[in-house]
Amino acid sequence: MSRIAIEPVEAASITILVDNSIDIFLTDQGPAKRIGPPGPQTPRVSASTLEPGETSDLPHAEHGFAALITIEKAGRTHQILFDSGMSPNGLVENMARLSLAPAEIEAIILSHGHLDHTTGMDGLIRTLGRTNLPVMIHPEFWTQRRVTIPGREPIELPSTSRSALLGAGFEIVEEKLPSFLLERSLLVTGEVDRTTEFEKGFPIHQALRDGTWEPDPFILDDQAAIIHVRNKGLVVLTGCGHAGIVNIVRYAKKLTGTETIHAIIGGFHLGGPIFEPIIPTVCSALTAVAPTVISPGHCTGWKATHAIATALPNAFIQSSVGTRFEF
Repeated sequence: MSRIAIEPVEAASITILVDNSIDIFLTDQGPAKRIGPPGPQTPRVSASTLEPGETSDLPHAEHGFAALITIEKAGRTHQILFDSGMSPNGLVENMARLSLAPAEIEAIILSHGHLDHTTGMDGLIRTLGRTNLPVMIHPEFWTQRRVTIPGREPIELPSTSRSALLGAGFEIVEEKLPSFLLERSLLVTGEVDRTTEFEKGFPIHQALRDGTWEPDPFILDDQAAIIHVRNKGLVVLTGCGHAGIVNIVRYAKKLTGTETIHAIIGGFHLGGPIFEPIIPTVCSALTAVAPTVISPGHCTGWKATHAIATALPNAFIQSSVGTRFEF
């Protein structure tokens, strides 16, 4: 594939709207701006068991991921939603708590079809009403899937309703190949090349095809978002990183012809006994990439997160709901 000319932007930010954890005592760290402890401007909610009768209404964490991409270009601010979290209302409620307006979203990227990245579309539809926003997905996004854990009955994963999204007015854009948003300023990878020997996918994952459950370890609809910040390099945002975080980063470099990776943010899917054996190899490969910022979240897993923090201590920034990364 020939290189794709991505247009550098002067400034960009990524705000974590949904993630598996929140820590209100984290302080600002480099490009990461934290929400901090409750203050006078923090929204309030009633609480009958407390003497004042109310408490701070802070953002909630859940098993899922969503982020808001903000790009400054030609004197205008553009906002793109990347994934929508696990619960119907978690996304929109956290946006309200962070004083962010869903009505300002210009497009939506859904990294893949798993429900912990898509269910928040429900609350978004009820908040926005009918809308013609584009929704960028891979054609395999709609596939019905299940997870087959040895010794247990298979766990079927609800898939997103095409009719629900179309009925809400969304413009569904299905692409296997890379595609652009915002006049070539934001690149959606589409299907990621699998080039490493150690990132072999999710072996207990299956897909229903022609009425038969088949192995689906590669989850081909997994895609990432790429921004090129002028004089800094590429910012890579992942959902679960099912394609393999090293595969994704290498593909971002290959697509754009840009060697400098400034930041890697999102889920790296290294949690659990299936993936833990490759953590040292992944850490070694990420160390070779030498990002300025790395912030693993969501499905990265405790062991992998700590290993990455140890391997890249100067680049590592702990993820937390409400954190805004400014580049």
